[in-house]
Amino acid sequence: MLLFDFDFSESPYQEDKAVKDIKFTEKLMLLTSFHQKNCLYYGEMLKAVQYKKESISHYSELPFLPVGLLKRLTLSSLPEGALYKVASSSGTSGTNKSRIILDGETRIMQQKALTAIGGDFLGKKRVPMLVIDRPQTIEYENGFSARTAGITGFSIFGKNRTFALKENMMPDYEKIQDFLYRYGKESFFVFGFTFLVWNFFEKLSEMKEYYFDFSNGMIVHGGGWKRLADKAVSRTDFQKKLKEIAGITQIHDYYGMAEQTGSIFMECEYGHLHCSDFSGIMIRKPEDFSVAKTGEKGIIQTMSLLPGSYPGHNLLTEDEGVILGEDDCPCQRKGVYFQVLGRLKQAEIRGCSDVYTAD
Repeated sequence: MLLFDFDFSESPYQEDKAVKDIKFTEKLMLLTSFHQKNCLYYGEMLKAVQYKKESISHYSELPFLPVGLLKRLTLSSLPEGALYKVASSSGTSGTNKSRIILDGETRIMQQKALTAIGGDFLGKKRVPMLVIDRPQTIEYENGFSARTAGITGFSIFGKNRTFALKENMMPDYEKIQDFLYRYGKESFFVFGFTFLVWNFFEKLSEMKEYYFDFSNGMIVHGGGWKRLADKAVSRTDFQKKLKEIAGITQIHDYYGMAEQTGSIFMECEYGHLHCSDFSGIMIRKPEDFSVAKTGEKGIIQTMSLLPGSYPGHNLLTEDEGVILGEDDCPCQRKGVYFQVLGRLKQAEIRGCSDVYTAD
């Protein structure tokens, strides 16, 4: 469902706190009312917490859903008979996956938002794209996974898309060499989920007879930090290793989830994750769910203006983070910037594409 008109031609990092507080509160309240009216389960939940929109003065006061609830309930605000696709979050074997109901208008909004956000970092010129995954990942019918959504979404920034892995998830060395021979002397773009990117470059480092020069490439990666944290690989280790192995210096992480596709939080050149004008973030104290102050650790809550076909606009995640500041990042992008510290202890493992066999 299309509830708002956005100017996707402008920078998605323009609104300062004074402007965003007003606009974001107004739009998030409209989304809440819409889903309350059109999604039976969501309406019943708001009734149970005695939600009254008249008492809301700021978006921080709006009710949120724990992201794990979307693994247990399929929530839809679409009329009966409406056409839709189903996106699924990634998860480890034996865990439930979220089922996200997406109509055509919501998918278009998500793609446009992703284009605006990614374009602010990657530029508007499409460059050759190397995907650290196997081509089978994007073969889907009615439903698609978080990895599928990531690859197809970021492909808008690339051309001559090439998959670097074989079906068995091992590097296809001939394809990689051919890609670098054809496109490696100019700018190119590498995309993949974090744990796959790490494994990929570790495999390349074992090929002592070859040097794979990625120095003209920019890497965008997201998800999968749990696997690397278990191996005691930090973000600093990650970047240092990729530079040593392949000469890469332009590396951007992003934070996002299938439950709010399109509303990604990109990492700037100063290592800060940024909120766009389409999204919001807060940190909640775990003991009472009150709003934490800047610099105070807690549970990450993400908000998005994009979910029109399902009530996924205001979610409490299973991740821990801290807000670093607002409107004053050295990169000059407006809005909140923050850091993800990791998974909450005893949180249900969502995986965020941690296990490729779960796709």
